[in-house]
Amino acid sequence: MELIQKIRKAEEYIKSKIDFQPSLGIILGTGLNSIAELVQNPTFISYHEIPGFVVSTAPSHQGRLVFGKTHNKNLVIMQGRFHYYEGYSMQEITFPIRVLQALGVQNLIISNAAGSLNEKLQPGNIVLLKDHINLMGTNPLIGKNDDKLGERFPSMNEPYNSEMRKLSSEIAEENGFTVQEGVYAAVTGPSLETRAECLMMQNMGADLVGMSTVPEVIVAIQSNIKVLGISVVTNMSNIFHSQAHSQEEIRENADKARKKMETLIYHIIKRI
Repeated sequence: MELIQKIRKAEEYIKSKIDFQPSLGIILGTGLNSIAELVQNPTFISYHEIPGFVVSTAPSHQGRLVFGKTHNKNLVIMQGRFHYYEGYSMQEITFPIRVLQALGVQNLIISNAAGSLNEKLQPGNIVLLKDHINLMGTNPLIGKNDDKLGERFPSMNEPYNSEMRKLSSEIAEENGFTVQEGVYAAVTGPSLETRAECLMMQNMGADLVGMSTVPEVIVAIQSNIKVLGISVVTNMSNIFHSQAHSQEEIRENADKARKKMETLIYHIIKRI
């Protein structure tokens, strides 16, 4: 089946379950599930119900779409995402972005948990992504291109929308906290990075490292969706220490930023 036919099949199924068109999408990273509670009168659709969707196996990812309203804005939240390290193809990982675009999403907030390569970015900090480095060794646009879905060679000159970043900084300041900006390096995982790899990425100009986001951003840009990328710093990379990381540590540090993330996203929805 052609990709566009798969998208239409998923779109039709979802539209049979909801009665509105979402204009804003949000992808929740590790430890950020509570943001879905901002939605009023939610409709939940599990990924395994949706044609073409695979199943999220990452820890704490609930694996469902949440549809509803916040500030009278129609939105859809991905409560859990897919990763390359789960064994899925780049096309499977980014298929939900294609479906969100078909449903009417024009603005997308993508959040993630990331390790810090910059000593100024500490666990619990919120970082707006201003650029990224793709170290995953592949690209979701490789293969046959359908011009109906977007141009073959989309420009990545500004993958993260500057107006949305500016708005986010203003909202944080108005609410008594700060956000920083940084460059995100994407790796495949699932093994965490070696010290030599972290030093390499730091020398390349990366401030953060993680195992997601970049494939989704690339497809969103090809789909003419404006993107705001937000990382929560969950650990310092082993450039700065010699202790092994645990998933428990990562989730605990993600929880430190939870209230600020909820405040930030709540007000972004209101003003976007």
